[in-house]
Amino acid sequence: MRGYSNVLLDPSEVALCMIDHEPQMFFGVEGKCRAGLINSVVGLTKVAKVFDIPIILSTVEANTFSGPLIKKVQDIFPENKPIDRTTLNAWEDENFKSAVKKTGKKKLLIAGLWTEVCVAMPALSAIEDGYKVYVVADACAGATKAAHKSAIMRMVSSGAKIVTWQAVLLEMQRDWANKETYDSVMQVVQANGGTYGLGVEYANAMINKF
Repeated sequence: MRGYSNVLLDPSEVALCMIDHEPQMFFGVEGKCRAGLINSVVGLTKVAKVFDIPIILSTVEANTFSGPLIKKVQDIFPENKPIDRTTLNAWEDENFKSAVKKTGKKKLLIAGLWTEVCVAMPALSAIEDGYKVYVVADACAGATKAAHKSAIMRMVSSGAKIVTWQAVLLEMQRDWANKETYDSVMQVVQANGGTYGLGVEYANAMINKF
């Protein structure tokens, strides 16, 4: 514990649930750049790696319909076998729910596809069971823009907090004097942080010239 306000996220207090980031689910996304979405998903997964946050990976009908968890995510946690389900609501799968309970965390970061189904249902169910839920909106997407937006509104009205992956990364770092994770955070920023990452790359190049 860092002694900060309970309002802010602390890596020691949270678990990350990554739900149904599978090819078939990406194919059905509309209204969002898929390349940008994958970048956000990968960036968020790296946050868990850098800050040693418990992560639950889950798929739905991976062998018969949706395909495996995308390789860019699986490669970050190669030893973590996704929990495959038949249920649309991951919270209704005993293996998934048990994995969440085993983390001992009461704050959950949730991201997945699609927002209106496989994110909203477990998020609402977790809230009902007393968890504090933070939905990582840019690592989620819906079948349509309207579906994503309405799902976000529904979850917010039930108590969920909405965050973005890069905000989570920087909130976990909190202080640039935290050298234990500084270099790893900068690597994630440069690889997945878009123009912010480009700025870091530029700054490093210019400083190293002198």
